[in-house]
Amino acid sequence: MFNYTTFDESKIEYSEIAPVSELPNGERLFVEVGDKPIVIFNIAGQFFAIRDICTHDDGPLGDGDLEGLNIVCPRHGGEFDVQTGKAVQTPAVVDIPAYPVQVRDGNIFVGIPKE
Repeated sequence: MFNYTTFDESKIEYSEIAPVSELPNGERLFVEVGDKPIVIFNIAGQFFAIRDICTHDDGPLGDGDLEGLNIVCPRHGGEFDVQTGKAVQTPAVVDIPAYPVQVRDGNIFVGIPKE
């Protein structure tokens, strides 16, 4: 599991995703970086990126409701912090990957660990 709050910058590769204008406040963007399904959120002008797979049953996570900075899995109600990927509500008990997001020259970039 990858958590952007505890990473070595030299082991990250950033991929350009989209212009900031494509992700307005309160919206989310679904992308694939390599073979990783990722959902990026714009919450009050801050960008967060997590893996779009619930660790409880491997179902899609990004379509769930946001409650503050937590995403609620639409299938069984597991809840994760989008800042860190931490599982905060059962039935999910295993954290999800959270990735660093940068905005450069009006574009969104997501950092993925180098393989």
